Amino acid sequence: MAKTLELQFGTELGKTARLSLDNPKEPIDEAAVKQAMEQIIGAAVFTSASGRYVEAKSARVINRNVVEYEIV
Repeated sequence: MAKTLELQFGTELGKTARLSLDNPKEPIDEAAVKQAMEQIIGAAVFTSASGRYVEAKSARVINRNVVEYEIV
C-alpha cells in the first residue's frame, strides 16, 4: 500500500495548490506538519500557476493500493 502526505496551500489568486510527499513517517505529528507548512510559506520557494503559497489550508494522508498484473 502506497501512502502520500498531501499538503494543501491557498495561493495568491485564491486557488488551492498541493504538494505531495511519498512515504510519510507515521504517526503524523500535526503540529510538526503545520510548522513545516508555515516554513514553506515563509521561504516563498514554491509557486504555482495561481501564484505563491500564502496560507496553510490542510494536510491529509492518502492510502493507495496498487495491484500490478504481468501481461505477457
